[in-house]
Amino acid sequence: MAASADRKPLPFIANFAAGAIAGISEILTFYPLDVVRSYSVKTRMQLETGTTSQGLVGSFRTIIREEGFGRLYRGLVPPLLLEAPKRAVKFAANDFWGNTYLAYSGESKMTPNLSILTGCSAGATESFVVVPFELVKIKLQDKTSTFAGPMAVVRHIIATDGLLGLYAGMESTFWRHVWWNGGYFGCIYQVRATLPKPETPQGTLFNNFVSGAIGGFAGTVVNTPFDVVKSRIQGAAKAPGVKPKYNWTYPALVTIFREEGASALYKGFVPKVLRLAPGGGVLLLVVEGVLGMFRTMLGPPYV
Repeated sequence: MAASADRKPLPFIANFAAGAIAGISEILTFYPLDVVRSYSVKTRMQLETGTTSQGLVGSFRTIIREEGFGRLYRGLVPPLLLEAPKRAVKFAANDFWGNTYLAYSGESKMTPNLSILTGCSAGATESFVVVPFELVKIKLQDKTSTFAGPMAVVRHIIATDGLLGLYAGMESTFWRHVWWNGGYFGCIYQVRATLPKPETPQGTLFNNFVSGAIGGFAGTVVNTPFDVVKSRIQGAAKAPGVKPKYNWTYPALVTIFREEGASALYKGFVPKVLRLAPGGGVLLLVVEGVLGMFRTMLGPPYV
C-alpha cells in the first residue's frame, strides 16, 4: 500500500517480502476449510459449455464419484509454488504504482480514482508472473486431462508450441488481474474511509480484515467473467488449421453471453468468492501486519 504523506515509503524489498508472506499465509489458512478444493471445482465449472451447469455441490459429487477424492487436488502444486511471487509482486507493484501516481498527480494522499488506477496497474504487472502457472493448473484440472503432473504439462506445451506457448491466454489473464486488483485495492480505500477510525490494535486488525474481505468480494464480482473466458481460452485444445472459438477476451465475452446467457459469465462464482473474499481479508491483514513490523524495525522516518 502506498505510504502516507507523513512517513517515508518502505523499501521495495519490504513490500515484496510482506506480499510473499501474506500469500503463503492465505493459502495455508484456507487448507483446513477446503476452499482450495473449491477453487478446482470453479475451474471445472467454467470449462463447461452450454446453458446447463451442475453447480458447486453437483460438481463436487461428480468429480469425487467419477474420478476420486484425490482429483480435487489436481493442479494444486502450481498455485502453491506461485503464491509467494504472485502476492509479492501484487503488493510491491501496488506500492510502487501508488507512490508513482501520487508523485505525478501532485496529490498528498491517495484518492478514489488513484486507488483504482493503482490497483489496475498492479494487476497488469502481476499478470506477467501468473500466466504459466495458471496455464498448467487449467490443463491439469480439465476433466479430460491425462497429464501425470505439472512438469508433464510444461514439457508438452514447450514441445508443441515452444516457450511462448507457456503464455497462452496472456491477454485474458491480463484483463482478469487488471479488473480484480482495481476492484480490490479501490474498494479497500473506500471501505477504510467509511469505517470508524480504530483506537486499538484489535480495531486496526478488524478494519484491515473487513476492508480486504469486501475488496476481495468486489474484485471477484468484477473479474469473474474475465476468469471464465481465461479458463476457456487456456483449456481449449488446439487443432491445426482450426481457428479457436475463444481467442480474444472481449469477443469471447460476447460469444458466451449470446450462446449461453449472462449467467454463464458467472460460472464458478460461488467457490471463487468463498476463497477470494475472506482470502482478500487475510492478505491485507498479514501484509499490513508485516509492514508494521518492518516500520518498527527500521524506525523513523518509516513509522
